[in-house]
Amino acid sequence: QVQLQESGPGLVKPSQTLSLTCTVSGGSITTTSYYWTWIRQPPGKGLEWIGYIAYSGSTYYTPSLKSRTSISRDTSKNQFTLQLSSVTPEDTAVYYCTRWYSGWQAYDYWGQGTQVTVSS
Repeated sequence: QVQLQESGPGLVKPSQTLSLTCTVSGGSITTTSYYWTWIRQPPGKGLEWIGYIAYSGSTYYTPSLKSRTSISRDTSKNQFTLQLSSVTPEDTAVYYCTRWYSGWQAYDYWGQGTQVTVSS
């Protein structure tokens, strides 16, 4: 059974960098065909796709956030990390780490989500 768990600060000040880590158990982040993805949901809004790091280590970010986003990984810890720079209150959201399986073209596992609030 694959499990994903987000961790990181729940409160970030404006202009600082938001950093969240997703720890994966029950499966390797280097296993082919899986894309390790960050998605967020601002209060009262729908899900917003942020980006992924693939099993190969390649990354892709949504264009609207690309200039502020970096996703990296630590294969020795089986973790991947989101960094979002220059945050504003509009970045307040519940952040989820997920796994997307290309064989099914679907997200098959999700973390429970973590609330991040941007406020001074």
